[in-house]
Formats: sequence, structure tokens, C-alpha cells
Amino acid sequence: MWKGSYMMRVELITHTPEPEKVVATAAKLCYSSSDIASLREGLTEEKTKSFIERLVSIGHESPMEHVSFTFGIEGISRACSHQLVRHRIASYSQKSQRYVSESGFEFITPPSIEAVPEAKAEFDKQMDQLLECYNKIANILTNTHEKAFLEQGMSEKDALNKAKKKAYEDARFVLPNACETKIVVTMNVRTLFNFFQHRCCNRAQWEIKAVADEMLRLCKQAAPELFKNAGPSCVMKGKCPEGAMSCGKMVEVKKIYGEMNNVE
Repeated sequence: MWKGSYMMRVELITHTPEPEKVVATAAKLCYSSSDIASLREGLTEEKTKSFIERLVSIGHESPMEHVSFTFGIEGISRACSHQLVRHRIASYSQKSQRYVSESGFEFITPPSIEAVPEAKAEFDKQMDQLLECYNKIANILTNTHEKAFLEQGMSEKDALNKAKKKAYEDARFVLPNACETKIVVTMNVRTLFNFFQHRCCNRAQWEIKAVADEMLRLCKQAAPELFKNAGPSCVMKGKCPEGAMSCGKMVEVKKIYGEMNNVE
């Protein structure tokens, strides 16, 4: 059985073509009587960059909503995905535990557990026991449901397929938060700004922070001007909203995210 070495993977699947030009066009339209085609034609790379900088500096973020980014994320725990989907202005498609068997589920081991042999051994033991429990319950329910469906006159093939799906949806109740999941996420730029402010913060939970940092890195590659100042609140807003709970490392954090702009 897999023992926690599974690597998180974040892929930028697609994004709105010419994202920065789209944002600049939308914003410029608010202050111009020109037709949209003329606005686009007049937006050189230099003018687009200048306009984006001005929008970000004054906090005019509504034009950012016209541009979206879609990510494929895998190798994260259900605990992490539960935090991710709390960002409601977004679209999500996640691997279902109701329709997909978890008979050999992979799991995520927190670094703090991985680092302590005694804790790691106990964690792995519990994962093995939960896997065994899941499979036992799924098999019992499958047999029970299959028998009922056969008595209703279903064919053996249809009865078995329907029984398995019905069994999965209840057997999943024993699955742990550590269970690995995969999810496709689409967010517009304005939502991404908010997401990064919360989840790139040092006070964010370690796993979703790792996801957010990788998403930001990919965004910076695809649209460097749009995301040049994106990051935790201390980077994007210039101040920490955490008050007494601040990590106290604003200078260090700003340096880290500033250096990210230079990474290809």
C-alpha cells in the first residue's frame, strides 16, 4: 500500500487567451467612447502593461473577472480540498467518492507525522485499518444490494454495477481526511487575488499554502503583469490583517514573493 510519498501536482490546464489584453480592454472601455475593436488594436504590449499597473495600483479589480484560469490539482488530501472549495466564486469538479471505488486509496501524510517514526507508524497502521474496514463494508453492502436488485429482476451485470455504486456511497463514511483526491478548479483573476491573499499567508495550513504557491507561480508565468503583486495580504496590500496573530515576517515574505516574479 502507498505510504504517503505521493507528490502534490498542480497543472495550469488553460486560461483566457491574451489575459492581460482582455483585462486592459475591459477596463479601458469604461473610460472610452471608442468601439471595442479599436480599443484592442490600440493596446500595444507597452500600453497594456502600463494600464494593468494602473488598475492594480488603484484597486480597480472588476475588469479582472473577465479572465479565468483552470487548474488540475492532484495529490492533495480531502482536508485540503475542503478548504479549497470554501472559495465560493469558482468552479470545481472533484473525484467522487460516491461513484469511484476507494478500495486502494492513497493518502497524504503531514510532514510533522512523517518526521516522527512513532507517529508515522501509528498513522500508517490506522490507514491500513481504515482501508480494510472500507473494503469489508463495501463488499458486504455490494452483496446485499446485488441480491436485492436481482430479486427485482435486474440482469446480473446491471445488478452488480448498481450495487457497487450504492455500496461506495455509504462505505465512504469511514474514509479519512487524509484520503488523496483530485480536483479541477477554475477561478477568475479577482478571485485568485483573494485566494492568494488568504492561502499564501504563512498562517495558512501547510498543504493548501503549497497548492496556492504553485498556482501563483503558474499564474505569474502566464500573466506576469497581472500577478506581479499577487500573494499574501502583506505583499498585495502592504499590510498584515492578522494583528497579534501575524507571523511577524513581512520583510522576508515580501522578498520571497518578489523573487518569484523572476522565476521562469
